[in-house]
Amino acid sequence: MKILVADDDPQLVRALRITLAAHGYDVVAAPDGAAAIALAAQQRPDIVMLDLGMPRLDGIEVIHALRGWTSVPILVVSGRTGSADKVEALDAGADDYVTKPFQVDELLARLRALVRRSGDGSTPSSDAPIVRFGAVEVDLAATRVTRDGEVVHLTPTEWRMLEFLARNPGTLVTRQTLLKDIWGTDQVADSGYLRLYMSQLRKKLERDPARPQHLLTEQGMGYRLVLEG
Repeated sequence: MKILVADDDPQLVRALRITLAAHGYDVVAAPDGAAAIALAAQQRPDIVMLDLGMPRLDGIEVIHALRGWTSVPILVVSGRTGSADKVEALDAGADDYVTKPFQVDELLARLRALVRRSGDGSTPSSDAPIVRFGAVEVDLAATRVTRDGEVVHLTPTEWRMLEFLARNPGTLVTRQTLLKDIWGTDQVADSGYLRLYMSQLRKKLERDPARPQHLLTEQGMGYRLVLEG
């Protein structure tokens, strides 16, 4: 499993090389955004891990460039903790976001989850249903979402969250259940990530994201997909 680490902090890159290699990952490193794009094309990594504040090209520009030709899972590891930075990265096409400083165990858990999700859905089940709400059609077998007949691009994490809700329509799905399904553990702290991903889904799928009719929040508990608005 090859990981491209793009960060201009040589000490962090060195530490990540040692840690990730000890867990069976093959690490290639890029010191800036331009090098990250070039290495991604040359090395074809299985996961890209990148900082936002890099020289030459910043992380957001790298994400946009990569998403022009690849769906490789992208994990942002950044010292920027503001919600606006997280939303911008997720909007650009990142699949997950971890803030510095981070716990190694959580980072490894998120990497494992990205590996699983990048393979999930590659062999669709024959009896997976099509779920419809509003103008949206979720084809669970083809792992495809359309709105008004147009294909909607979802990141792997957005798809995983929507898929779980679509397989349990009308049912309250707790935050702990989603965390365990998406990241493989209920020990990963929900630092607003579920709220951010739900916000992204509403922007892409709801007629009025500010007044959702289908992707609903159950305050203090979790989320529910309502098929009839």
